[in-house]
Amino acid sequence: MQQVVVPQFLDVEDKIIGPISVRQFVELIVGGLIIVIFYRIFDFSLFIVSGLIVLAITLIVAFAKINGQPFHLFLLNFIQTLKNPKLKVWRKFFTLDEIKADLIKPKEEKPPLRMAARQPVSKSRLSEIALVIDTGGVYQGENGVND
Repeated sequence: MQQVVVPQFLDVEDKIIGPISVRQFVELIVGGLIIVIFYRIFDFSLFIVSGLIVLAITLIVAFAKINGQPFHLFLLNFIQTLKNPKLKVWRKFFTLDEIKADLIKPKEEKPPLRMAARQPVSKSRLSEIALVIDTGGVYQGENGVND
């Protein structure tokens, strides 16, 4: 039987420049190109503000991880959850008349609960019940029925 090498650590990305992976490198290049385009289009003060925003977003997308996932996967999962949540919650919408009727409706007073009267257990009956419990139900009692 031929032995095959099974690759391990499939979720580890290939590093190209130090600790930077190919995905991070491409994201940094795209962010840099956007900053260069902003430099060409905007005046200097607007370029500084927009460039810092693009730089912050680029660094977050390239290097941030949430729950061990890269930020872009987290963002895609978050958007997908917002569009199609797994938990379906039904909320009944009440009309104004129903709400008013519920507020005006008098509260019904419930009668007090009465406890059922217990019959006292005789000493002989108590020892019989204890015997049934001790034998795990094997002993059925004098009447042959567990109570």
